[in-house]
Amino acid sequence: MDWEQRRELFSLDWGVGHLNHGSFGAVPLPAQRAQQRLRDEMEANPIAFFTRGLIERIEHSRTHLARFVGAEPDGVALVANATAAASAVLRSLSLAEGQEILVTDHAYGAVRLAAEDLAGRAGAIVRTVAVPLLADDDEIVTRVVQAVRPGRTRLAVIDHVASATAKLFPVDRLTAQLKDRGVAVLVDAAHAPGMLAVDVAASGADFWFGNLHKWAFAPRATALLSVALEHRQTMRPLVVSWEHLRGFPQAQEWAGTLDYTAWLAAPTGLHLLRTLGLDRVRTYNAALVAQGQRLVAETIRGLAPSTDVLDAAATGELGSGEVSMRVVALPSGIASDLAGAIELRARLAREHQIEVGVSAWNGIGLLRLSAQVYNRVDDYERLSRALRRMLSR
Repeated sequence: MDWEQRRELFSLDWGVGHLNHGSFGAVPLPAQRAQQRLRDEMEANPIAFFTRGLIERIEHSRTHLARFVGAEPDGVALVANATAAASAVLRSLSLAEGQEILVTDHAYGAVRLAAEDLAGRAGAIVRTVAVPLLADDDEIVTRVVQAVRPGRTRLAVIDHVASATAKLFPVDRLTAQLKDRGVAVLVDAAHAPGMLAVDVAASGADFWFGNLHKWAFAPRATALLSVALEHRQTMRPLVVSWEHLRGFPQAQEWAGTLDYTAWLAAPTGLHLLRTLGLDRVRTYNAALVAQGQRLVAETIRGLAPSTDVLDAAATGELGSGEVSMRVVALPSGIASDLAGAIELRARLAREHQIEVGVSAWNGIGLLRLSAQVYNRVDDYERLSRALRRMLSR
């Protein structure tokens, strides 16, 4: 594949500015076609597809995907998405009254809700650690580790790349220090596979999950859940099926007549990623989103009072050079709550045909910009022009 023709790999509507790859990804045409061939096979003879070798095919696909993230194939289950993985882990966890689950204020909303549901039923507590947007790795580690209460903190949920804020967390350092204090660690790596180099086995995490339909070009919905050996026997599947007695991972994966074609086609996405050049894709995306962040932040800074967060975005200091997402703070009062964030996102799509992430985080409205190989600088310039028109009103 010629690098200059990479846009032709996608079936996106180019009349729309696509700057929100981090939400649902964009499935490349080779992966779409691989999945469609599998669906055709399934519909040609459903009995043969589901009853003659499907479980073995899932295991074969899982082996390829597990190796991509440095995980042990027998310790990984294919699941629909990170939300399903979080629920599987949390419903398998034994919590006693008064114990705690530790999360940061960057935690994904659905994961937090799952933790609160479990804690509420067990008489346990979900405690939140505040991590400033501009905190460096040392401050993050200090804040999280100091929040541990010996004998009470049972589990810590740590984002690798936070969804709302795109903040990169030092997960390996955090995992090592938390485990030294007897705290189990769940790493929410929803955005990591494909975006970052990942070595699950080396991380030491008790539980780890990551999506492959965001940055690894897999069809939706494809994710991996990795469980350390000492926890596998206590894992409870979300659905009790005919594979229940086989235990993890087969019991977690099988749920009857689901459409498993996304999982079977997922290695095609990895093949495309490697064909384009994994390092080249990552370098391109990280550099482009940093440039886009500066462009958008400069536009907003010219229309609104300066803030530390906005200044850091305009100079490229807010965010990591490794990630393919970055945030820009909006002026005070704009998209500062959930309703406002939803409305701004809808207006940008409706009035300007631009899809971009908008979230309200701790009373601050944040634009979350993504970069994928189909993006160009003019996508961010287009967003800057739209924001200039909207904010100048």
